[in-house]
Amino acid sequence: MKHIRNLGGLSAFYMAAAYLVNMILFLVVLDYPNITTASQKVALLVEKQGVIFLTNLFGYVIFGLVLILFVIALYDRLSAGSPVLMKMAAILGTIWAGSLIASGMVANAGIAPAVALYTQDPAQAAMVWSMTETVANGLGNANGEILGGLMTLLISLAALQTAKLPKWLNVWGVVVGTIGIVSLIPALNSLVGLFGIGQILWFIGLGYILLANSRKSLVKLYRSKVEYCLVRRNNHVPENCCYGRSIIHYWNGIRGSFWNHDQSDPEHTRNPDIDFDP
Repeated sequence: MKHIRNLGGLSAFYMAAAYLVNMILFLVVLDYPNITTASQKVALLVEKQGVIFLTNLFGYVIFGLVLILFVIALYDRLSAGSPVLMKMAAILGTIWAGSLIASGMVANAGIAPAVALYTQDPAQAAMVWSMTETVANGLGNANGEILGGLMTLLISLAALQTAKLPKWLNVWGVVVGTIGIVSLIPALNSLVGLFGIGQILWFIGLGYILLANSRKSLVKLYRSKVEYCLVRRNNHVPENCCYGRSIIHYWNGIRGSFWNHDQSDPEHTRNPDIDFDP
């Protein structure tokens, strides 16, 4: 399942980037915190409908699809040591992904009708968009990150149990997940933003770990194949019976510094001054 872990790492980086870009768009480009009335919101929608459409598409719809890959990758890595927690995390993560996809789809579906109605009746358009936004916000967990918080918490607890991820990252995930859960309380709903910032760091950490481990596995596999070919060649086995001449030529040419290659010596000894381990 190396490929799914690679996809999981890339997915984590995408979600961190999507979070960051969406924050910049909402806070800087759209200045959404200062847009408070329904009439202001629909006027902004008419003016920036392209930006809002892309924000919903990449920040919710595609984010949700990518989140599914991320959950599968972590389930593959952690489920053997913590099956119950990871099953719960996978279910909640899938539900969260579905709600985010639905949120983005609903919001984008409501853009065209509201914009078309705005030219005829701005007040009616404001009411239509307000209703659309309410449904989209509910599906997108704007009133509390209970789904994302629980998923993050359960994955982090499973990782602590299995010790297959760095402890500091797991502790950070527990903190972020707890913040997401308590943001469901109306008085603490403002913690949704803090949860998003925390998840950016969590996603970056997990993305790095998933991709780094995959690179190490590939290096070890490549080393074993090259060493196997060299042993067979030293035992006078034709090169075309190995994994191919290209590997040997590449190794002896570009990577020759790893070996003391002496044609007068039938044994090709490894250079002890170079650490080969990844």
